[in-house]
Amino acid sequence: MTANSIDQGTGNVFADLGMPDPESHLLKAQLVARLASVLKDQGLTQADAAQRVGVSQPDISRLLRGQFRDISVERLLRMLVRLGCAVDIVVKPTSDAAPTPLISVV
Repeated sequence: MTANSIDQGTGNVFADLGMPDPESHLLKAQLVARLASVLKDQGLTQADAAQRVGVSQPDISRLLRGQFRDISVERLLRMLVRLGCAVDIVVKPTSDAAPTPLISVV
């Protein structure tokens, strides 16, 4: 990229930064954002949330600060379930409008 040009992003900042496994990073970021939203909606402190999901408060703090590389998608999903969220996994064919397979949190 030069000083006078604008490059179109891919929609995945992790891919744009050249990180390995950008799809997984984006999915984890979306799940952590949802986790943060649930904590706020329920009025939970990090300590309260940690106790409910079975991790330490510093672990929750690290997640909320974007340090989620070493945690699995499955574990994040379990945390959301323990906080009272329903998790539905939907598998469907891609459409003509979005031919690239996509994993997303809705």
